[in-house]
Amino acid sequence: MVRRLRQKLFVKLARISAGRMVAASDFKPSHSPKVHRKERIIPTSVGDSRVIVYEPSHRSADPLPVFVNFHGSGFVMGSAEMDDPWCPVITERANCVVVNVDYRLAPEYKFPIPLQESYDVTQWLYEHPDVLNVDPQRIAVGGHSAGGNLAAALCLMARDRKEFPIIYQVLDYPPLDIATDPKLKPQFEKAIPPRVAKIFNESYLHSPEEARNPLVSPLFAESLHNLPPALIITAELDSLADEAELYAKRLIEADVSVTYKKYMGAAHAFTHSGDLAVAENAWHLMSDQLKLAFEFRIGDVLAELKK
Repeated sequence: MVRRLRQKLFVKLARISAGRMVAASDFKPSHSPKVHRKERIIPTSVGDSRVIVYEPSHRSADPLPVFVNFHGSGFVMGSAEMDDPWCPVITERANCVVVNVDYRLAPEYKFPIPLQESYDVTQWLYEHPDVLNVDPQRIAVGGHSAGGNLAAALCLMARDRKEFPIIYQVLDYPPLDIATDPKLKPQFEKAIPPRVAKIFNESYLHSPEEARNPLVSPLFAESLHNLPPALIITAELDSLADEAELYAKRLIEADVSVTYKKYMGAAHAFTHSGDLAVAENAWHLMSDQLKLAFEFRIGDVLAELKK
């Protein structure tokens, strides 16, 4: 009981701090694309979900591909606004609609609720493409830190349930092994402190046993075959880099096309703080890989080559 109270107090204080940091942050793209931005509500099985939608300012009447984005911050804090300055970069460079999901947070909403909400939003886009004029055959998902975990798990769900296709996944310094004690992971000065990571993980789960569920720790998935091609980004000075790199290797072994990029000298969350030039390079890489996937339907091309 005492531990849970401490966790809740920590999360409350962390949310206040994170909210102030987002409000005060001037860490924004050197060029801010002009896009159409609007908020809307999408119904899901766990309740209404707020999303921010970004569209190219001069889009044609043709349906556009769509990228579903999930913000980071340890499953317990943050909001879609964290990625608000950067989603327009993807919209412009990849010529797509971006749907930025403000998913429910732990500990109030534990696994699997945030994941189910993320899945349902993506499925809704597939089943109602006319609402945002998107192409249901060109849906990609991705996220940053905890959002990358949700994106990876969502791809596993979509593969197994076969309810809609995902053609690409972007995993930006994701935690993919929640089961291993954070104290046993590599430690760096600017990495997430182990005690903080432990609170994040425990807040997301009902029990420690859930940590080995592949939808919590995708690295524990028995098979990674037939998953969408992936861009996986890691930071050299991040305690999560090794597990993401191992996931990339396992995807490759499963005949999944992977673009892997480790940013040397960078720390966790470098796409949202630190060296702006390095952050922009990563966002441009995400955008350009998505553009390639959307234009060439890279999964279909690779499937044809294997025949």
